[in-house]
Amino acid sequence: MKNNILFAVAIAAATTFGFTSCNKSAPKMDDKTEPVEQKAPSTKIAYVEVDSIMTQYQFCKDYTKILNAKGNNIQKTLASRQQQLQGAAANFQQKVQQNAYTREQAEAIQAGLQKQSGDLQALNQRLSSEFQAETDKYNKALHDSIQHYLAIYNKDHKYGMIFAKQGDNLLYADKAYDITAEVVAGLNKAYKGKAKK
Repeated sequence: MKNNILFAVAIAAATTFGFTSCNKSAPKMDDKTEPVEQKAPSTKIAYVEVDSIMTQYQFCKDYTKILNAKGNNIQKTLASRQQQLQGAAANFQQKVQQNAYTREQAEAIQAGLQKQSGDLQALNQRLSSEFQAETDKYNKALHDSIQHYLAIYNKDHKYGMIFAKQGDNLLYADKAYDITAEVVAGLNKAYKGKAKK
């Protein structure tokens, strides 16, 4: 369940595009167009260890606990229902072998057991969908909080790109470019401020 919660959370690299407007009127031969100067983006780069954010950012810790509790409740509910259904089916089989039911009774009970099985599958799908929706909501909130914080953080630091380092997705990165500790501290400070409100 933890792996489901901690799927690839990537921080989108910020890129700058220059937009130029088009003059839709017919061009005149005498007009001279001035070249548009584009400011070169910053060449400063940095990276953030995603695993560290997932283990040290209080928002992640809080939501991981919430999602783990919900996941465990779902598993317990489904296991309990499955166990009840298996018990009822075993009891039915035993009584059928003892000829305790008429043919009509046995067919009615068997139809009831099949309905319970279908209901259990529907419950499984519904709970799984709800859990996935909750996980998606969490991942979006996490992504948004990181993006928002990095936009504020980068006003002072002026990085051209900030990469997300997760596992081996960066083959080599000098530790001098690692801003994880600063980012985690800033995220936690911002999160505690929101929690007080």
